[in-house]
Amino acid sequence: MFSYDDYREIIRLIKESGRQASYAEALGRDRFIIMRHDVEYSVDRALALSKVEESMDFTSAYFFQWTNNSYNILSRKNRDILTEMHERGHEIGLHFALNGITDMGMVRKQIEREIDMLSEMLGFEITSFSIHRPSPAVLAENIHLPGILNAYQDDFFHFDPKAGENSELRVKYLSDANHIWRYGYPDAETLAAHDKVQILVHPFGWTRKGYDNENNYRTLIDEKYTEMIDSIDRECKDFAALRPAFETVPGELRRALSEAGNKDR
Repeated sequence: MFSYDDYREIIRLIKESGRQASYAEALGRDRFIIMRHDVEYSVDRALALSKVEESMDFTSAYFFQWTNNSYNILSRKNRDILTEMHERGHEIGLHFALNGITDMGMVRKQIEREIDMLSEMLGFEITSFSIHRPSPAVLAENIHLPGILNAYQDDFFHFDPKAGENSELRVKYLSDANHIWRYGYPDAETLAAHDKVQILVHPFGWTRKGYDNENNYRTLIDEKYTEMIDSIDRECKDFAALRPAFETVPGELRRALSEAGNKDR
């Protein structure tokens, strides 16, 4: 359910519907399907998924965090990736983390501040944002900002604190959060049953093969481990001789954890 082939089928259905739309295009429309990505752990996996989309002549919105412990959005490598994705037609936005802010006036100011900084650092205008793990209070606030689109504003999202899979909402919201599809799956029947749809897909959960939750995290951790080795190797001339000893660690660590887990059962 989380392989690139599975994702291609979702894209095929959206294209077949003729309702694909960006946030700006969806404003005022009676029918649309928006595809959005919140990038949590891996810029590389976001790039890979964007290339799957491009192979089908499809573009979507990718939201990146300014304050993220797993990636540095301003590293030269990641800035180049975001610029490449932008130039290929994808919408690049801010994935805003509240980081403990509860005052809604301060939330608004910080969103605008981070968007301004991100626009300046990337060299192109950022005009949209999504909120990382939004609280009910933030969703109920229905934040509108001049010249900036909020993925959770009422044009694209219907807030109902008691919403479930079968709730009647103005906009059908589908999300693969935590490797579990929330509120239904974007199959042909679901997409056809709702005039307005927003789909949230997290790129870290999707791979060529498609893994269950546990093995997806294992492959993701391996990738981040390799990224760290590559970073050290580029910076430290004396690391090359030591590198082979570190490259075997992820597999050994997985085996050790698996053995420990079996003993606990």
